[in-house]
Amino acid sequence: MKNALLSFLIGQRCKRIRHFSENPIHIQNKVLTELISKAKNTEFGMEHKFHLINNYIDYINYVPLRKYEDFYPFIDRTRKGVKNVIWPTKINLYSKSSGTTNSRSKYIPVTKESLFKCHFKAGKDMLALYTSNFGNTNIYSGKGLMLGGSLDKLNSRLYQQGDLSAILIDKFPYWVNMHRVPDKNTALMPNWEEKINRIAEQAIKSNITNLTGVPSWMLVLLKHILNITGKDNLSEIWPNLEVFFHGGVSFGPYRSQFNEVLSNSNMNYLEGYNGSEGFFAIQDLKDSQGLLLLLDHGIFYEFIDLKEYNEGKNTSILLDEVKLGVNYVLVISTNAGLWRYVIGDVISFTSIKPFRVRVVGRTKSFLNAFGEEVIVEDADRALLETCKKFQAIFNEYTVAPFFISNKSSARHQWLIDFSKEPKDINQFAKVLDENLKKLNSDYAAKRSNNLVLKQPEVILIKNNEFYKWLKHNNRLGGQNKIPRLSNDRKIVEFILHQT
Repeated sequence: MKNALLSFLIGQRCKRIRHFSENPIHIQNKVLTELISKAKNTEFGMEHKFHLINNYIDYINYVPLRKYEDFYPFIDRTRKGVKNVIWPTKINLYSKSSGTTNSRSKYIPVTKESLFKCHFKAGKDMLALYTSNFGNTNIYSGKGLMLGGSLDKLNSRLYQQGDLSAILIDKFPYWVNMHRVPDKNTALMPNWEEKINRIAEQAIKSNITNLTGVPSWMLVLLKHILNITGKDNLSEIWPNLEVFFHGGVSFGPYRSQFNEVLSNSNMNYLEGYNGSEGFFAIQDLKDSQGLLLLLDHGIFYEFIDLKEYNEGKNTSILLDEVKLGVNYVLVISTNAGLWRYVIGDVISFTSIKPFRVRVVGRTKSFLNAFGEEVIVEDADRALLETCKKFQAIFNEYTVAPFFISNKSSARHQWLIDFSKEPKDINQFAKVLDENLKKLNSDYAAKRSNNLVLKQPEVILIKNNEFYKWLKHNNRLGGQNKIPRLSNDRKIVEFILHQT
């Protein structure tokens, strides 16, 4: 009876997913209409004449594009307790994020609608797609190990703020917490070193069938568990472990490390694309490199060609105009009260029918100090290919320009923490350079005859300096990560001074 009910619920969700996948334009138009109607009597809605908006052309004429800094005055008023500013229902949750390239905290509103009709809804869809597409599963026979951040301790009676993952854990229905490890108090602890020990204690004693979290921090936890148990791989501790639901960063750089700690050949990996602003896409096929764009979760999407965006042109297009292989800046309007909000992510479509995407970088996370226009995807792919050739495995990396001086010419400096180092680091740097040239014509042009850029320099990081940077910037645990690419030397100089 229980299995029959579960199968019915999964079938209903998969049917709905197929519906929006097959009717994307209609569904997106409906989402925009519903968002406008819902918020037309808010301060933002009245200021931007929502009552006169009947279509997309009206919408872009009345509502300008905004980055976080432009939108913050509206968010600031809601945090001070002013009601009905950007959304008609009460906003008392804020996802706090410092982003990957900015030390200033951002406070993204989380409404009741975005919590239940976006984040939680997408989480259920993720389970449904896994159960439907990945064959027989026993994940419901055990517990899930979920790794999240923490909530801030505030005296404010107006709102609660913290890492998005912590907000979700705190607001989960009781039946979810019954099937999750660790307990809520442990999961929300602010002290990462103490929390990781307590999580390990609880997880070791549990029948863990699935993992959820950011790959980088999940690896830290899993290696810690192996260390304290003395086991060689996690299958010895959790023989029924079968899937890792992951997101937050590209999984490619971490796959080889997960293969080392997981000897289970039947282990599955399912990726989700989510952030403080919403849950945007889910891997709907087992071997797909693209993630299915979620079109009926209270988010309306627009796209700007990245090259045009970098030239100051902000002409946005909708799904019916996107093309494969083009990098787009993502713009969203959401049921959390964000309107034509430039989220900062850069995506590319891998499929049009249905619409599948992959995240290729950030609008602020790229290398262009010399006109080379290197994005995170380029760097990830070049490094992975190079590691494959040299049978090396890396934990983390960051790259920054080294500017022309009296002593040396301009080049990129790659700071890499290896768990398995290449034997010849100079040859490694040479092959890394060649791989990046193949992937990026702009980089290849700047490297031509060593006129603008010299061969990159690879610097080995051996004493946990990346962890020290994260700790120094209060970014331990949760969804925090090392910025991959920077156009200044703030991060690399801090790390180099720790060596």
